[in-house]
Amino acid sequence: MNTVFLFISGPEIMVIMLIVVMLFGADKIPEIARGLGKGMRQIKDATNDIKKEINDSATKNGIDTDLTKDINKQISEVKDSIDDITGPIKRNM
Repeated sequence: MNTVFLFISGPEIMVIMLIVVMLFGADKIPEIARGLGKGMRQIKDATNDIKKEINDSATKNGIDTDLTKDINKQISEVKDSIDDITGPIKRNM
């Protein structure tokens, strides 16, 4: 079974891993992974802080944040109804 992740197959991932090991050495890979993990965590925390600030300022200024939830709910309902309609068409193709 050949798995595809972001248009990259198993052998291509192995070649990339081999190149990474050749460039950085096996002892540096855990340090690189730790650094990438910390960086991703910082980005996630920063985006969560920004979202919190936006929601706080919207609440202070009297902007109704439930409106966006309602819009997202209606959008998902429309998507579901479209999937229900196009489901048989997709299966026939």
